[in-house]
Amino acid sequence: MTGLGPVSWPPAPIRTERLLLRESEARDRGAFIDLFLSPEVRTYLGGPRPRDELERAVPEVPGRRPGVFVIDLDGAMIGTVSLDRRDAERPGHVRPDAGEPELGYMFLPQAWGCGYAAEACAAALDWCADALPGEPVVLCTQTANDRSMRLAAKLGFTEVERFEEYGAEQWFGVRSSATPPG
Repeated sequence: MTGLGPVSWPPAPIRTERLLLRESEARDRGAFIDLFLSPEVRTYLGGPRPRDELERAVPEVPGRRPGVFVIDLDGAMIGTVSLDRRDAERPGHVRPDAGEPELGYMFLPQAWGCGYAAEACAAALDWCADALPGEPVVLCTQTANDRSMRLAAKLGFTEVERFEEYGAEQWFGVRSSATPPG
């Protein structure tokens, strides 16, 4: 499920201390392809995709849809943060009607370890709390993904459950917009 419902998109670009969260542009296409080609980025996301498939499939302006922010550092894309409605058919929900906003992110390996993911995700979560007041945001990651597990905790997500999906144990957590981390 994509999109966030009644939210007006795109929002004005969001500036953080070091980053700019903005809508995708044609110049980001190469970085999008690099994200999906990277064995490191795709370790817990089904593995890298073949370049020829990506060259055919990635549109001229990739990721241009409600809920997707390009993370820009000094004029270059270093990753993406997305907020999509969690598909009701998938396991892991905190509301009976499902469809909670779900935080997702991918960063190029050269941007790892600098705190950019925490900075960008926190800004996207703040935006979501304003755009969709009172809605809980969920996050799902493989328990084997230590970096994502640490980031989830840092961002204030608390565990709801664990389950098997895609042949691996998944950690599913929620963050209430009413109680941001202190």
